[in-house]
Amino acid sequence: MPDLEVIIGGRPFQVACQPGEEHFLRAAAGMLDAEAQPIVAQLGRLPESKMLLMAGLMLADKTAAIEDELRSLRARVAELEARPVATRDVAVVPKQVSDTLAEIAARAEAMAARIEEQVRA
Repeated sequence: MPDLEVIIGGRPFQVACQPGEEHFLRAAAGMLDAEAQPIVAQLGRLPESKMLLMAGLMLADKTAAIEDELRSLRARVAELEARPVATRDVAVVPKQVSDTLAEIAARAEAMAARIEEQVRA
């Protein structure tokens, strides 16, 4: 089990973790240190337990805010997914228009055939 030294609020701590989890431990310690640094800068030297408690509470507050936002976003996504899918209105072409277009196409093909015959002759 790896032992790591992490610095939180300017103080070193020895922490053990599972093999392969070193990166996650360092990232978590970095987050805690980022909260502890301003506390130490404002209040000066204070007991280790108080510094860690205050930094942990600040992180918990940020986490709670993010969880609230996530819950709100998930509700919005569910609302959007529940909306009926808009369908496009497809115009129905009247039969007489289709028949007229078919007749025009037939005439055009007949004219093309006559022109080809004249060109060959």
